[in-house]
Amino acid sequence: MTERPWLIDKSALVRLGDCQEQELWAKRIERGLDKQDLPSQCLKLGEEVGELFRAVRRLQGQPQNPGGRIADVGDEAADTLILLISIANRCGINLEDALRAKEARNETRVWI
Repeated sequence: MTERPWLIDKSALVRLGDCQEQELWAKRIERGLDKQDLPSQCLKLGEEVGELFRAVRRLQGQPQNPGGRIADVGDEAADTLILLISIANRCGINLEDALRAKEARNETRVWI
């Protein structure tokens, strides 16, 4: 089986977790999200994923709502990631560990 390329630098997860400014990054990511309850954060994540879909549609040249906000794929992907990290933090999940464990399980799966 050939190795699938990563779209992000896998070592970025390690670098961020080991960086001296880890506490600062955590505060930046949370910036008020820690005051929302978990279901509200999950709903907001769904909203951000919708905005990401809209940005991808725009990128692909698909019809857009002329009165809608112009969405950027990078911005919306970042918003989605910020909320996902916040939700994982709230649930006590180490995303690096979860990603590594999931990838190990995925290596044993047959992909069609």
